[in-house]
Amino acid sequence: MIKQVTLGLVGVGRIGVMHARNITSLNQVLNPEGAQVQLKLTDVAEEHARSVAADSGAEFVASVAELISSGVDGLVIATGTATHPDLIRAGVDAGIPVFCEKPVAVNVAESLPVLEYIRDKGGTVQIGHQRRFDAGYLEAKRAYEAGELGWIHSVRALTCDMTPPPVQFLATSGGLFRDCSVHDFDILRWLTGKEIVEVYAKGSNNGDPAIGEVGDVDTALAVVTFDDGTVGTVSASRYNGAGHDVRLELQGSDGSVVVGMDDQMAVRSAEPGVAFPSGKSHQTFAERFDQAYRSEMAAFVELVLGERKNPCTPEDAVAASKVADAAQESLETGFPVRVAP
Repeated sequence: MIKQVTLGLVGVGRIGVMHARNITSLNQVLNPEGAQVQLKLTDVAEEHARSVAADSGAEFVASVAELISSGVDGLVIATGTATHPDLIRAGVDAGIPVFCEKPVAVNVAESLPVLEYIRDKGGTVQIGHQRRFDAGYLEAKRAYEAGELGWIHSVRALTCDMTPPPVQFLATSGGLFRDCSVHDFDILRWLTGKEIVEVYAKGSNNGDPAIGEVGDVDTALAVVTFDDGTVGTVSASRYNGAGHDVRLELQGSDGSVVVGMDDQMAVRSAEPGVAFPSGKSHQTFAERFDQAYRSEMAAFVELVLGERKNPCTPEDAVAASKVADAAQESLETGFPVRVAP
């Protein structure tokens, strides 16, 4: 017998539209063995939301309250960061599992009461760190845990956007480390099982002066130290004209692996006669992680059905945000910063 699952989606901006399409396409992936998934959605931009609903085969609902009271089995939050705490609480109060895009709240201080609320109410909340579902990162984690790399001596992670987001977004994003590199901080903790205990960061601004005027940088590098003394680097940029570039290098005593080294990586070899990579580079994060986003939402359906453990807890997300906060503080002060325990 096929199980019926109805998800409620709040917010249909760029990420929300992607989730709407991925949720309604899950039936092609999950059936006939899994669940029949239906979608209801809402957004304050009603006309746009109705259009998205029509395009994705979802049902439009007029408000969040009506959406939650309509009997949805899970709530997907894809709204602005400032709205996350109240929406998470609303889902938890309704007794349904919640999926929320990162971060939990605009900063760690505002996230901690949300974590306490979730624990006190016995809620289930999955946070959207989609790289945990990417095939390359999964293989790197497998190889590391299997001992194929030996002990790790160096870690290098990078995330480079092809073009910067609007300055209006950067003015409220909290900075490059918080809105971009936080994904790298999360994946390093998840993959290695180690905690980052100290960060030393530097940054530069050679692109649009408006980015600096709102207090951000367009390029940054953080030297991270793990709890066992292993060191690594996490770098990011808003201006990688070659394409959207996300990679991770793990170098060990017995072997090394690179995530993101495929035919679409946004580099070219300077060596004579080397044609790799020959494909067109990824242009956006949505393209680079298309399958990961789909797998992430399939995992949430499994979480709703009680068929798997939470793949990314709010505590995980806040731990990554603490590292991002330390990196931002180091960038501003010029000194290494210890990560809050």
